[in-house]
Amino acid sequence: MFAFLTRRLLVAIPTLFVIIALAFFLMRAAPGSPFDLERPIPPEIKARIAAKFHLDKPVMVQFGYYLKDLAHGDFGPSMKYKDKTVRDIIAEGFPVSAALGLSAMLLAVLIGSVLGSFAALRQNRAADYAVMGLAMTGISIPPFVTGPVLSLVFGLYLGLLPTAGLDRGHITLSHMVLPVITLALPYIAIISRLMRASMIETLRANYIRTAFAKGLPEHIVIFRHVLRAAVLPLVSYLGPATAALLTGSIVVEKIFALPGIGRQFVMGALQRDYTVVMGVVILYAALIISFNLIADLLYGVLDPKVRYD
Repeated sequence: MFAFLTRRLLVAIPTLFVIIALAFFLMRAAPGSPFDLERPIPPEIKARIAAKFHLDKPVMVQFGYYLKDLAHGDFGPSMKYKDKTVRDIIAEGFPVSAALGLSAMLLAVLIGSVLGSFAALRQNRAADYAVMGLAMTGISIPPFVTGPVLSLVFGLYLGLLPTAGLDRGHITLSHMVLPVITLALPYIAIISRLMRASMIETLRANYIRTAFAKGLPEHIVIFRHVLRAAVLPLVSYLGPATAALLTGSIVVEKIFALPGIGRQFVMGALQRDYTVVMGVVILYAALIISFNLIADLLYGVLDPKVRYD
């Protein structure tokens, strides 16, 4: 296990470096500048600002300065927000995105797993068709449709839940219900389909048939053997999916006016705020690498055939 972790970490370092390099040079290659304002500024002031952020130097030299700061844990200052660093912006937005993403993923895993298992155990019956029909509907309807509909029904017509923002900057349950449901619905549909397909395949395995032939009760076979093997494809999917949710859903945060990291990322890209975009990209890459590693370790726990030497 220790050797496996060491190998994965050694692979993760160059992988992260390549992602940082690609993001850095792609941002620099994009047209425009962080200081292209509607009102033109004097050339000497613009040159002074560019020198402050090393933008007057060749791109490779800029990359060297960025790596040097990054090695000390410094993501740099924002190029658009005065007196704000990238670390400050991430610290403000990430807790909101993380609370939203983790809640949505937990809800999706719970409901999706139950629905998928229920459909698999009643394959080709009315319940199976109903669950898969709902799943296809959930996949087909995007969040920018379900979000406004939920806000209209539960916020404006019924007046049960707030439709936007947070309670004086604090994350509260009432303000998170509609965003979490909106974000979770597509993942519930995907997870239910994954779980159904995996359970059907597992139920057809020889060792499961042998367990039933020995007279073991159905609930023991399902909970002790079928579910343990059926969740393996789900574990593989949850790694990158959870990382994506943790870094924020741009559409949902925009609809419900949540100050998450996803909205900051989009604004940074549109405004050419290089350091903010780089900070979010590095965070996202680190989360994907970490969650994929956790998924691989869970494989070893759930599947006795997997061994890490």
